Amino acid sequence: MKTTEAPFDDASPEWQAERDALRELHREVLDEPIPPTLLAAARRAARSQAHKARWARWGGMAAGIALAFGAGWLANAQWTGSGTGSMLARSPAAREFVHAAAVAHVVYAPEKRHPVEVAAAEQQHLVQWLSRRLDRPLRVPDLTAQGYTLVGGRLLPGNEGARAQFMFERAGGERLTLYIGSLGAGADASRGDETAFRFSADGPVPSFYWVDRGFGYALTGPLSRDALLGLATVVHRQLEKADG
Repeated sequence: MKTTEAPFDDASPEWQAERDALRELHREVLDEPIPPTLLAAARRAARSQAHKARWARWGGMAAGIALAFGAGWLANAQWTGSGTGSMLARSPAAREFVHAAAVAHVVYAPEKRHPVEVAAAEQQHLVQWLSRRLDRPLRVPDLTAQGYTLVGGRLLPGNEGARAQFMFERAGGERLTLYIGSLGAGADASRGDETAFRFSADGPVPSFYWVDRGFGYALTGPLSRDALLGLATVVHRQLEKADG
């Protein structure tokens, strides 16, 4: 014959009476303070758990940062290309170069009376002079189709010798500068003729710059990345065609 046990009820009067009797029987033990060694062990365990939780949080953050960095690096690789050219574009010399280009832009672009040393009216003399000083045949890109006309240019100092700056202006007064100069012998790698294209927003104004056969070129102006990229592409193609 099958019997059915009554469900356990810890709130019943009988159970409460038994529990109170047990507490009364062991009251001396229950009222004793917790031993210091046990407290110390509990504190160590709590600290260990907190330490593990902290490292878990930092590990998650680090993984997130690594993923974000990796995504940014992959996206950036689409702009800069690969191989020696990209390495040159990220070199300290290239970073110094593009920063100097941005500084030169903010110094001379706002000038009203003396933005350049030689005006566009003397373009032939300007190009010959700067080519001689940089020891390299220079070309001035034509940006009239993009709405920019040549203002002129100037000679500037650089870490690896003379540098040149050509300035262009739009009808509304917005100015754009092309900064050119050598990055030194260290830029002449075995594949130094490989061009690297890179965007920089680290300076006071953004630039698109590239390294070609040991020479750096930086197109700088207060434009959006896409607008500046379009102009830099035009400049690069014109200069490449002229050199070819």
